[in-house]
Amino acid sequence: MTASSALLTDRYELTMVDAAIQSGRADRDCMFEAFARRLPDGRRYGVVAGSGRLIELIKQFRFTDAEITWLQDNAVVRQPTLDWLANYSFSGDIWGYREGELYFPGSPLLLVEGTFAEGVILETLILSVLNYDTSVASAAARMVSVALDRPIAEMGSRRTNEHAAVAAARAAYIAGFAATSNMEAGRTWGIPTMGTAAHSFTLLHDSEEEAFRAQVAAFGPETTLLVDTYNIENGIALAVEVAGLELGSIRIDSGDLPTVVAAARRQLDALGAVNTKITVTSDLDEYSIAALSGSPVDAFGVGTSVVTGSGAPAAGLVYKLVAHTDDNGDWVSVAKTSASKASVGGRKNAARRLDATGIAREEIVILGDGPAGEPEAIDAGSERHLLVPFITAGVVDELHTGIIGTTRARDHHAAVVTELPVQAFRLGHGEAVIPTVYR
Repeated sequence: MTASSALLTDRYELTMVDAAIQSGRADRDCMFEAFARRLPDGRRYGVVAGSGRLIELIKQFRFTDAEITWLQDNAVVRQPTLDWLANYSFSGDIWGYREGELYFPGSPLLLVEGTFAEGVILETLILSVLNYDTSVASAAARMVSVALDRPIAEMGSRRTNEHAAVAAARAAYIAGFAATSNMEAGRTWGIPTMGTAAHSFTLLHDSEEEAFRAQVAAFGPETTLLVDTYNIENGIALAVEVAGLELGSIRIDSGDLPTVVAAARRQLDALGAVNTKITVTSDLDEYSIAALSGSPVDAFGVGTSVVTGSGAPAAGLVYKLVAHTDDNGDWVSVAKTSASKASVGGRKNAARRLDATGIAREEIVILGDGPAGEPEAIDAGSERHLLVPFITAGVVDELHTGIIGTTRARDHHAAVVTELPVQAFRLGHGEAVIPTVYR
């Protein structure tokens, strides 16, 4: 049986439900919205990720006897709320930007419509998933954009917790990474896996030659040999001697990479290993990858930087109540007005305006009846719909989940990233590449 995700939440989500049940407002119809007030410092666009994982976790958001007993033993909420939680199953509607989609400040990335109690209790889960996965995908997309079509492997499992490692591998893959070192990510999400040996394998053997021969015997000459355990020049010469001219690749994990890579390419070519590729690792990020744009690197491996969002470990998304019904059943817009934390109230739809060449020019947020209404408000000739249904009347659209959902998200990102203006790919600090307008 799948474990419950119900206690992956903050206490105040439960106490708000408790107080709302007592006040009689828990069943008031509401719309909640997840959005970013701003992008991480210097970013010009963001990439949505985590939606497929999220809706699977919402499907598992159930309070079993174990959760109810724990809440009761710790006096978190009162008995009427315990009874409500025991029967909880989200029965409302959730729309969102597709995974892999681009977003900008104010983009309504996720809209949750249901009762107050049903929607508010999901806040922590929604933000914990979307903030992390979106942060990783946004960082990964920047790395892909400067890699110039050369593959990047995600290898950051040792730099984050064991569950985040799997989520990070998925988010990076959606944003264009080619593979992951994480086996669980490969099994769960269908991501290609890669990896051969680390320095410890070389150090285990009595000599570098013995280690190389053992690896080639196990995996064939097409393997990737790590050549910088002792001396890179000697390691390359030995790698070619052992594997022959069929040597698949060498990996370099240290040194002044532009200089070292250029020398490695010259040496490989001089030895006749002209088809042997060069993979580099060594704490890479988007800036160091860009610095290698003119170097003869064939592939990259990125760890710490991608799983930590390359300086932005959370995307800065928030989840706010933007509308509720009044006692007559009419919708009322609500919004925070706090300094620096104001939100835009109202049920929303969203579109992106493209110019005649297919380049994005505006993010359009439409105030009105929400994603279920106002189709006429979007110009099909020049504006692209952005919101799709994830959950309808409590039923999950399985096309967004599992391996299929992950593959579809990756394909969607590859398509929509071509809509970005060229200025979006600059790594220097700047504002969002297109404005967000309300109408």
